[in-house]
Amino acid sequence: MNSYRPVLYILLAVILFFLWTDWQHWHVPVTHPVATTSALPAPPGQTAPPAAPTTVLAAPAHATAPVMPHAALLVVKTRVLTATLDTQGADITRLALHGYFAAKSHVQRPYALLKPAGHRVFINENGLLGRVPLPNHTTLYATRHPGSRVTADTKPVHIRFRWHKGTVRVVKTYTFTPSSYTVPIRYAVSNTGQKPIKVYLYNQLVHSPAPATHFLHSAPIYVGAAFYSPAHKYHKLPFPHMVKHPLHVTATGGWVAVSQHYFLGAAIPAATQPAIFYSSVLHGPRYIIGYKTAQPVVVAPGHTAVLATRLFLGPKKPSVLRKVAPGLDLTVDYGWLTVLAQPLYWVLAHIERVVGNWGVSIILLTVLIKVIFFPLSAASFKSMAKMRKLQPRMAALKERHGSDKTALQQAMMELYKTEKMNPLGGCLPMIVQIPVFIALYWVLLDSVALRDAPFVLWIHNLAAPDPYFVLPILMGISMLVQQMLNPAMMDPTQRKVMMVMPIIFTAFFLFFPAGLVLYWVTNNVLSILQQQWVMRRVDKT
Repeated sequence: MNSYRPVLYILLAVILFFLWTDWQHWHVPVTHPVATTSALPAPPGQTAPPAAPTTVLAAPAHATAPVMPHAALLVVKTRVLTATLDTQGADITRLALHGYFAAKSHVQRPYALLKPAGHRVFINENGLLGRVPLPNHTTLYATRHPGSRVTADTKPVHIRFRWHKGTVRVVKTYTFTPSSYTVPIRYAVSNTGQKPIKVYLYNQLVHSPAPATHFLHSAPIYVGAAFYSPAHKYHKLPFPHMVKHPLHVTATGGWVAVSQHYFLGAAIPAATQPAIFYSSVLHGPRYIIGYKTAQPVVVAPGHTAVLATRLFLGPKKPSVLRKVAPGLDLTVDYGWLTVLAQPLYWVLAHIERVVGNWGVSIILLTVLIKVIFFPLSAASFKSMAKMRKLQPRMAALKERHGSDKTALQQAMMELYKTEKMNPLGGCLPMIVQIPVFIALYWVLLDSVALRDAPFVLWIHNLAAPDPYFVLPILMGISMLVQQMLNPAMMDPTQRKVMMVMPIIFTAFFLFFPAGLVLYWVTNNVLSILQQQWVMRRVDKT
């Protein structure tokens, strides 16, 4: 039996895993959006979009709707974001996040989550529907402070927009809180007429993804739509799937969202409010996911009714998302090893609170993992040390049996049995390490806390590759040292393959997050020290 064959299989499996992950992310089947006449379903009981004074609701604001001559912008700045609101539609047209920066450039600019133009369009549209004229996301509103700048630094601020036509008056209010990424939106609808009116609310997100880059320079993170409800639970809705499989789900509670790498935009209905979740695709392509209330709010003559919705526009921090809405933290996608990745992140975050450095936290987490699996690793290294001491006897067996492989295998099995050895014992640490490695891989890829998190010296972003490839080279050297400590292989071909493995892994790790490579280097160094210690003890016996 050859004890190194399983090691080769494991290393090959790791390489194939990352190749498959990248291929699956960047080679989504190409689909072509069909023309859509309405991005918004008609309210229940109607067969056509409700009468609205201005529009076809499928058209994104600032895209096909005519620009009103008196439209104006209003800017609101809080501690965590800066939002630009347009009186046309009374929507947030731009939103930048403080503390998070765009791609590295000469000037650090806050990350723009919402933007109406460019290579990646992401906007929010919300409004009212009904049989009577009501304001939607292309309607011109009035405000008392057009063109002004408002600061919400110490207390919440309320930004109000007004619209009226005939017997219907609407006051749309945004509330910005100093340290919150959640923006409540409130519609107060007044009926001064003689007949009751039925009003529906809709809230939708429109996204046009940026062109895909080569997989070696970009993380295979899910970018697409998602929705959640207590009944249907969490579901991803990839953009290309919207073409043939549009969303149409009725739910009470939950949310719809567009998930980006590290950031999220979500439209959240009232928890007790039945809603219809829907999706649509426009030319561009532009992908729309949203919801509208399934039941109308009836506004009696002489009365005012309130319809409310919320937006979450911010980073994907699990501790923050859990407080916003149930299930929203599921958008932090750790892949199929979530059950292992979530505890790893929890421990990593708690260590960082003490040491104040994510790189040091990764090192200490690696030490903790090695301590937990110390008994298993020690037993494995003992097996390898004994295997090394048997090398002369195994060489003698090979010389005695010559080319008779069957007899050689039988003789080796007998030797293992006599010495009470398991030839596969040396593979156990690697088998245990692979799931932890993959889970940590996803943690480092989709944890916004590590975005732009510095370590030391030249490593300014643990979620990005090492710019000078120092850590990958150290990782390759550590793998080579480990191989030198292991027993020599009998098969010359497998010996050559194992010697090439450090080069192959170094090439792959050149493009992995620096934090992940730091974990692997630390793990290798600790394994070398542990292996040396165990082997010295075995040699003395």
